[in-house]
Parts: sequence; C-alpha cells; structure tokens
Amino acid sequence: MDFELSEELIAVRDLARDFAEKEIAPGAARDDREKTFRKDLILKMGELGFYGCVVPESYGGSGLGYLALALITEEIARVHSAMRVFMNMQVGPALTLCQFGTEEQKRQWIPALLRGESVSCFAITEPDAGSDVAAIRTTAVLEGESYVLNGSKIWISNAPVADTALIYASTDRAQKHRGMSAFYVDLNQVGVSRRTLDTLGVHCSPIGELTFENFRIPKASLIGKEGDGFKICMWQLNQTRLSCAAGALGVARAAREAAVSYCNQREQFGQKIGQFQMNQDLIAQMVVHEEAAGLLVHRAAWLADRKQPNNLETSMAKYAAAEAAAFAADAALRILGAYGYSTEFPVERYLRDAKSYQIVEGSSNIHKLIIAQDALGYRKANR
Repeated sequence: MDFELSEELIAVRDLARDFAEKEIAPGAARDDREKTFRKDLILKMGELGFYGCVVPESYGGSGLGYLALALITEEIARVHSAMRVFMNMQVGPALTLCQFGTEEQKRQWIPALLRGESVSCFAITEPDAGSDVAAIRTTAVLEGESYVLNGSKIWISNAPVADTALIYASTDRAQKHRGMSAFYVDLNQVGVSRRTLDTLGVHCSPIGELTFENFRIPKASLIGKEGDGFKICMWQLNQTRLSCAAGALGVARAAREAAVSYCNQREQFGQKIGQFQMNQDLIAQMVVHEEAAGLLVHRAAWLADRKQPNNLETSMAKYAAAEAAAFAADAALRILGAYGYSTEFPVERYLRDAKSYQIVEGSSNIHKLIIAQDALGYRKANR
C-alpha cells in the first residue's frame, strides 16, 4: 500500500475541502439548529461528481474509486456530519443497482441519483429487526405483474424526504434470510406513509419511519432474483460502512482541531492550557486514535479499489473510526469546558453527531463480533 496520495486524489480531496468550507460550513450551525434539509447542497454535490466516484462513466459516474469517495466523505463530515449522510444515501443505492440491477434499472435510476435530483434512502431496519437483519417482517407478495408490500421500516435516514428507496422485504417468510428480496421503488405514490423521528444529532439528515400498506410496485422493481436480498444487503452494507467510517474520521479530525486550537488560545494560571499534562494526554490520545482509524479506513478503501475482499478490514475501520470520533468529541468537550457545552460553538454538535457512528451501519458491538469471530475462526469475514 502506497501511503502517498496521487495528484488526482489530492485534487479530489482539495475540491471537497473547498466545497465543504465555502458552501456547507457557513450555515452548518444554523441548519443544525433549525433542522434544515438542504436539497440545494445535495444537488451541488451531485454537480461536482461526489456521488459518482465508485460508479462507471457509462452510468454517469467517474470511476475514481473508493479511496476518492472516502476522502470526499471525510472532508464533508469534518465540516458537518449530517451532510455526509447524503453521500451514503445516494451512493449506496446507486452502487447496489450498478452491481445487481438489470441494464434497464441502471439506466432508469442511477443517473438521477448521481446528479442528486432523486433523493434516495435504503430501508433495512424495522421495529423488531435491527442488528438481526434476517428478522425483518415486511413482506412483498407477488400478485400478477406487481408486488404488494406491507410492513414498517424505522430509523431510516432520508425517509421523510426521499423520492426513491432501496427496500428489503421478505418474499418467503418460511425461508427466513434466504427468503429476503431487494426492491428499488418510487416512494411518491399511494400506499406509503412517513413519520419524522427526533434524534440527538445529525439534524439536517431527516430520519423517520416508512409504513407500507398494500403498497404496489412493479414486478420490474425486484433487484436480482427472489431470495437474493440478504446477499445484496450484506454486500451493500460493506460498501456504505466504508463511507460511514470515513465520515466518523472527519468528525474525529474536527474535534481534535477544535481542541488543539483552544489549547493554544485559552490561558489559565498564567499559561496556555495546552501546557497542562492532562490536556496533553487527551490530545495525544485523540491524535493516535484518529491516525490509526485513518490508516484502517484508507486500507479498506485501497482493497476495495483493487477488488480484493475487505469485509474484515471494513469492520475494523468502521469500529475504530466510530470509537475515535466518540472519544475525540468527548475529549474536546472536556477541554473546552463550558465553551464546549455551549451551543454557540460546534463541539457539542460534534459530540451529538459522533454518537450516531457507534450505531448506524452496524453498531460497534456488531463490528466487534465480526472481528472477534474472524480471529477465533468461528466465521471468517472475508470468506
């Protein structure tokens, strides 16, 4: 693995950094406070090609790769973590369609996703099915030339605002996870209701519940074959977890930068507070956690770009980056004290947003299970 970024990747990173600082940063605090959905920024990111890094040019992408996607995601999350969620909501469905969809499905859906014109989401989690994906109860019953969906999906990013969705449902309950299927659907039709849910953080990425009642979708909405859903879901999660890990890395960096800056400005007892060893201890830990997580994230992306198995490496990256973000945000708040606790400064937002990374795209506990079971030989992650 080459630790030096190519000129092309540096240019991509710098473009994302410039965009984040000029377009996202000025309104980040206000948008978070007012819980503003920024469709304008979604479209601008589409115009810059941010969603197309891992999609071939034939479908409107650039094919720059997973490392490029990780670099972009990190820069956006560093400024406002909620905005990086849209990277996954657009890229995840587009990439899944690219990998498993028919040519007609690819042509129909992917270009609009990459441009940001069609806001998307993926619906896996249910009230009684979170980490246990195979426990989903939403059903899809084939009736003539259409499937009829019934059930609920909860804690779905973009649910209140999405135009389209990648939905996982059971087409054969008796087969359990082997009876799960995947569908790509237009949500702007009768048979689906939405409910917005309030959360601790990530306020500019609306989270909600989708309830399907005799929701009819064309037979052509099926991705792959009936029963392919669990395989497709696990593949998709490995891709979106990588981008999610990069987002956590961005939050860790933002918190560390805020803490370092404050340590070099604030004076107490006649000296800069960075001179106190307890603060130096926290800064040192923040730096090491961030650097270690960064290497893991970039290694997982490097493997993906070479089409090598990376499930284990992605789980390690996601776990390490989520924990690094949570630690850094908490440490930064302690260093800033009342200023960190105040809503006038961004550190409290970093803390609220950081906690989501320990939950979404596989909780930290799930990733520890994946890593430990691989080490013990019970279940190899890269089989």
